[in-house]
Amino acid sequence: MNDRFPAPIYDETVLAVNFEDAKHYFLDSLLEIHAAHTLMLCRQKIIGRRDAEVCLQALGRLDRATLAEATRDGCCEDLFFHIEQRLVEQCGAEIAGKMHTARSRNDIDITMYRMVVRREILELTEAAIGASGVLLDWANDHVNTIMPAYTHTQPAQPTTFAHYLMAACEFLERDIERLRELFARVNRSPLGACAITTTGFPIDRAYTARLLGFEGLQFNSYGAIAAVDYLTEAAGVVAVLMISLGKLVQDMLLWCSEEFGFLRLSDAYVQVSSIMPQKRNPVALEHTRILASKALGQAQAVLTCAHNTPFGDIVDSEDDLQPLVLSMFADGLRALRLFAGLLGAAGIDKQSLSRRVSDRPLTVTELADTLVRKEGMSFRQAHELVSRAVQEVGGAYTHRNMVSALKRLAPSTIQRRLRITDQECMKALDPVHFVNLRTVDGGPAPGQVRAAIARSGAVTASNRGWLKRKQQLLQNYPKRIRRAVAALGELPASFSSET
Repeated sequence: MNDRFPAPIYDETVLAVNFEDAKHYFLDSLLEIHAAHTLMLCRQKIIGRRDAEVCLQALGRLDRATLAEATRDGCCEDLFFHIEQRLVEQCGAEIAGKMHTARSRNDIDITMYRMVVRREILELTEAAIGASGVLLDWANDHVNTIMPAYTHTQPAQPTTFAHYLMAACEFLERDIERLRELFARVNRSPLGACAITTTGFPIDRAYTARLLGFEGLQFNSYGAIAAVDYLTEAAGVVAVLMISLGKLVQDMLLWCSEEFGFLRLSDAYVQVSSIMPQKRNPVALEHTRILASKALGQAQAVLTCAHNTPFGDIVDSEDDLQPLVLSMFADGLRALRLFAGLLGAAGIDKQSLSRRVSDRPLTVTELADTLVRKEGMSFRQAHELVSRAVQEVGGAYTHRNMVSALKRLAPSTIQRRLRITDQECMKALDPVHFVNLRTVDGGPAPGQVRAAIARSGAVTASNRGWLKRKQQLLQNYPKRIRRAVAALGELPASFSSET
């Protein structure tokens, strides 16, 4: 029996897979961490300037393309040790080994994970802002487009398409707010926590945090290693966003059906059947739905993987979990980008929307309200009278038939005739009048919706400004590392690019 590490099956099922994942997701972050930590060690006089220069020059000579193509040969356990071996080849074991003073793979790994996740957060935020912008543009064009609002999947009352769209804009704004708050908590540096209790060397954690583009420290060293709420919060935020997006997509798939006929996707986003020439299959919406569902499922899986694990350094939240987190972000990003693209090229059938309002008793709530105002009766009395009239009219509903039934049923229902005129009743049943009356904050009246559009436009501008600042932060920190390296001596080749 061979007891030598690693066992072949362990190598095949764990180490080889994790090695490939690390190259794909974390190579650049790992090299940046090496450089930042070495600069800090020199700055704190923990290692000598000349040794730091040699280490950084060796690091700069590493060819990233070659590292990315490397395969696990069994000599090194993981990508960290593979790179360490390449550095040993460059500058010798004694000097290369000094780079690992006052750190551990534990804090290196968590730092890498946070560096990658923060980029994913910004990409998802950008896509959410883009989707919100498309909805906002549509809302601006449809302030007066009457449509039915649905409750319990049944047509309920008139509203406007803009009012519906602004509800979606608002939930996306809340999602973006959650993403912004998530970024603030993820973008904290755990580097310097070492294995879990820091180090006896006089390191400067704040300096490495600044070099790596972090905006603060994950302060407690135990929590920096052991806590996984930066991942579980990310999963929660993505899950909420995908659930809300899925509700919109479900509506729009129904609207694309001939039975509804409200929404028409551009030909660029539909597919014809291989056998039925007449078909216009809204497959782009279906792809959006499954991508959102996949992202939601992956978010749930992240939470499941983190559940009931010890509060300490464990592999459950490391190599095998991280690709799942990043796949969650990737599918969420695909869903949002596809949704924004297809919606930006879609069209709405205003006449079909209007017919669904005018040929059904969707305005009778306002008729009951008008009876309360004009007749002085209680709402319960008005509700009963209007309800009986709706039942009597049945499938022969028109505004005129509704008014006739109302007048005819009043004596037996409220024991007197109505004083309200037919013209007042007909006005109460007009969908446009119904909408225009609802001037309460958040209602569908055009003035309220235009005010909401203006507010959302300001929020969107603020979100775009925030996003630009954070993108610049992540674009600029490598330059900070390169400047610090250059200040020590000759600039290594791989640190010379401004891209």
